Amino acid sequence: MDRYDLLYRLYEEYETDTLRDLQNFVDLFPPVDSRVALEYWQDASDELDAHKRDISQSFAAGEAMAEIAARATREQTFTALDLHSKYGRRVNALVLDVDETLRSAGRTDNEIPRETLHLLTELHETGIPIVICTGQTLENVKGFMIQGLGTELVHSGSFSIVYEAGTGVFTPGHGSDTKRLLYETLDEEIQEVFSLVRSRVLTAAPSELRRSLHLQGNEFNVTLKPNFDVGSDAAAEVIDEALVYLVDLLGRTVAETVEGVDDVGIEARDAGETTDRPGEWARAYYADADPEIASVLTAEEASSECDVEEIPNEVRERFERIDVAYYHADAAEIGSLDLDKPTGVRSALDVLDIDDPFCLVMGDSKSDLRVMEWAHDADAGLAAAPRHASESVLDHVRSTDDLVYEPGDAGSILRVVSVLNQLTAWS
Repeated sequence: MDRYDLLYRLYEEYETDTLRDLQNFVDLFPPVDSRVALEYWQDASDELDAHKRDISQSFAAGEAMAEIAARATREQTFTALDLHSKYGRRVNALVLDVDETLRSAGRTDNEIPRETLHLLTELHETGIPIVICTGQTLENVKGFMIQGLGTELVHSGSFSIVYEAGTGVFTPGHGSDTKRLLYETLDEEIQEVFSLVRSRVLTAAPSELRRSLHLQGNEFNVTLKPNFDVGSDAAAEVIDEALVYLVDLLGRTVAETVEGVDDVGIEARDAGETTDRPGEWARAYYADADPEIASVLTAEEASSECDVEEIPNEVRERFERIDVAYYHADAAEIGSLDLDKPTGVRSALDVLDIDDPFCLVMGDSKSDLRVMEWAHDADAGLAAAPRHASESVLDHVRSTDDLVYEPGDAGSILRVVSVLNQLTAWS
């Protein structure tokens, strides 16, 4: 009897829903100082063991079958079986975005669910390294990951944080490689642009805008965040305005740092022109590069009539290396296209000594899509995304293995991975 038939029989003939409920109760039972509660937990644990013994004694690979039934639904198990048939490989690294991926402001009070944290811990205990890949600052991410997963796991030597969307990598326990500042490898002219923008981005902002947002405490990227609840109408209004301002400031700064080009702006002002020509260049370039940015500029009545071909070559070459990112009602950001999330992930995997990666990549944004595309092109993993992810991310995920999950339910994909790895080990 092949695996498909065995698993079909498992879910048809046994009370797998009850088994899974018992396993979840035993795993997620909170620590309490109550004799009655502990007795209740022990009764559930004994009943769980009895159900597992019943399955174990009924199949040749009974222990593996019992663990699969206790961890995953029928749908999750057969999804894992399809992945096993397609790839024949176990996942050997988890590459995970956090916001709106592991946690969802709308569904989980912006906390990573206990179930997800438990499943991450279980997978890590089987020898799978965890790479958290996020646009957030290192200190912020390190803090809540220690709170959720514990100091021991974070400092285990098989846990890494790719922060600020790839500008740095932090992997505790690896000596001189513990912290890699990837932004220090950039050319001086690119570093200069970021330094100047950061020094001016608040002081040069219009007073009303300056009161409505703040600068995230990054090491390198320049990220403007709203002083309102993320996702609210007020946050959306501020970030749309901030995007226009940031694009203009970037254009002027790039023009200033390219020898001779800023003279164009000076000559225009001397001739009585009121148009911010470098700002127009930046608006035209980034609108052409990103339809979402173009849409915001149009809505803000800030579209440029400049043709991209009119932009001086030296300026356009700088723009081609600098990314402008827009996150609706959340953030407006500039980062380096030489340092994206895939660059950071590859560096983290190098530190973790994973030579032949086959990762689960989970994310929701365009920066996560780049990691997914790298993994796909390099035959280095699977992609999964929440149903509310950006359309470009969902298009990629659906066109590969269709691992789309409901917001706040990242655990369902982790259960699929757990079964996939058990099937790969089951010979």
